[in-house]
Amino acid sequence: MRIRFLGAAQTVTGSCYMVDTEKSRFLVDCGMYQGSKALKENNYAPFGFAVKDIDFVLITHAHVDHCGLLPKLYKQGFVGASYASAPTQQLCGVVLPDSGYIQENEIERKNRKLARNGQPALEPIYTAQDARECLKYIRSAPFDETVQISDDVKVVFRQAGHILGAAMIEVFVWENGKETKIVFSGDIGNVHQAIVKDPAVIGSADYVVMESTYGNRLHLDFDDRVGLLAKAVTDMLRKGGNLVIPSFAVERTQDMIYTLKILMDDGVIPRSEIYIDSPMAVEATKIFMEHPECFDSEAIAEMENDRAASLFEDNNIRYVETIQESMMVNKIKRGAIILSASGMCDAGRIKHHLKHNLWRKESIVLFVGYQAEGTLGRRILEGEKKVRIHGEEVSVEAEIREISSFSAHADQHGLLRWLEGFDQALPKQVFLVHGETESIGVLKTKIEDNLGLPVTVPAMGEEYDLDSIKPEMVRVIKVLPEEMVLKAELHDAFDVIRKQVNVIAGRHGQNRKTLEILLAKVKDIETELAGMD
Repeated sequence: MRIRFLGAAQTVTGSCYMVDTEKSRFLVDCGMYQGSKALKENNYAPFGFAVKDIDFVLITHAHVDHCGLLPKLYKQGFVGASYASAPTQQLCGVVLPDSGYIQENEIERKNRKLARNGQPALEPIYTAQDARECLKYIRSAPFDETVQISDDVKVVFRQAGHILGAAMIEVFVWENGKETKIVFSGDIGNVHQAIVKDPAVIGSADYVVMESTYGNRLHLDFDDRVGLLAKAVTDMLRKGGNLVIPSFAVERTQDMIYTLKILMDDGVIPRSEIYIDSPMAVEATKIFMEHPECFDSEAIAEMENDRAASLFEDNNIRYVETIQESMMVNKIKRGAIILSASGMCDAGRIKHHLKHNLWRKESIVLFVGYQAEGTLGRRILEGEKKVRIHGEEVSVEAEIREISSFSAHADQHGLLRWLEGFDQALPKQVFLVHGETESIGVLKTKIEDNLGLPVTVPAMGEEYDLDSIKPEMVRVIKVLPEEMVLKAELHDAFDVIRKQVNVIAGRHGQNRKTLEILLAKVKDIETELAGMD
């Protein structure tokens, strides 16, 4: 059996892995590349395999970096089935046509410029209609039940805790008279994330293909991140501007609606007008309402009269659908909380809201999701003072904030905790994917040092014969005194605090002397705790 890494190898987007067995060839995910121009060029390139040779596709979840090139696959002649959870199947019906529509609009804009220069026109990777055509091939698979896909392959979809319907996929392959199990983690969610259930503990695998998005970072506690969100709202009202939140249409927007509604209901923040300006987010929210079976116990407890809709409805919540309504939101100068896609600011209506608010000192732009390298969101977050939006240069005068702990991805501790769950049968090899260089490197070292598992970091296009892989190390259970464990955890925690203080102070222009005093106090507390017997 062989596995080839065709995407998300030493980068965060474009997830795609091809598995060859004696009888089958299949893909796990078929994702679109986001971020820099160089990365996005991969979306136009040939797949790197013969489309007609693929027997089926397994889809972990409905984010475009995991399913966004599925219409291209079918457009080029693939006629096999794709398998996903029922919520993912429904969400693909929203996400993929929207992706096609965005591509059509972007190509139309580029072609006008090419025409003026006498250059030939481009074609979109696929159209909205191409996306709609491929939906009939996507079949739903239940969670926690074995599904026989082919003569030699069966799968089990497990809750990933990332977004509604997101799955980890256990793949069982029968060949050479034995069964081999590969676990594809997909995107692993946070424990205690709003709305959706926690990630499943799987327990055993021969091989694990695992994401590493936040392999070098720790998130704040839930109460801390909710407090920072509440502060952003109250600060926005005090400053007299708007709060603009670039938000992924699937999951992050619903998390934000849910959390803001609870904050208003509990009187933590004043009732404010919340505008959900993303047609895709509106449709995705409707799908959320149809799947309360995927909700965690806290979300179920918040539901009124068993109505999932009650989590996302309020007199202050406005769902914006038409272009005319969106233009009216752009005219609001103060007191509005605007949630809009895309989450990385590279497309969609969020670009219009940034164009109308980035230059205003009284407004706040709050990032609550991962920003890939090269995206407009990443450039704003890293401090660019001027950015181009729809061909116009816009000054960045608004206050820029980030709450990365709202991410639907597990942090370093969450990733390690999930991997520790393989206590029935240890993986022979862990393949780290879906991460930037530093993140992958840090997590690789943590896994090897703390868990004693062999780790491989595949490069783009690399192929591995799993039968020839031999473990490079065995797991060593390190029994440390409790105080040593505590000190190690404290060291990690204070490292995060120092970084957060520096980032926040840098963004808000705090006095350097004040910053040094604050960091000194943090150091004193760290030293005192570390020195305790």
